[in-house]
Amino acid sequence: MDHSHSAHGAHSGEGHGSFGSYTTGFVLSVILTAAAFAIVMTGTLTGQSALFAIAGLAFVQIIVHLVFFLHMNASSEQRWNVMAFAFTVLTAVIVVGGTLWVMHNVSMHMMSR
Repeated sequence: MDHSHSAHGAHSGEGHGSFGSYTTGFVLSVILTAAAFAIVMTGTLTGQSALFAIAGLAFVQIIVHLVFFLHMNASSEQRWNVMAFAFTVLTAVIVVGGTLWVMHNVSMHMMSR
């Protein structure tokens, strides 16, 4: 019987996180979430500056999740996962950007009447 695809051998090329890496990711996620919550609740930043700060924290949060929980990195084993993720991001940007563009044009044309 071939044991090359047993429960442990089937995922030999994938990097699994340790308890320490999951803990680090969790702590970073909590800190980033608390920082965004603090920006809103204390009113330290308002308007557009608050929006940019929260968007920046959200972007960092995405990176933390990709690295610590989804284990995406630049290794050759992760190449297809990174390419699939990049394609997903590109598709989302096209869909969201196209929707905003269409809605803006519709709004402009409706206001001219």
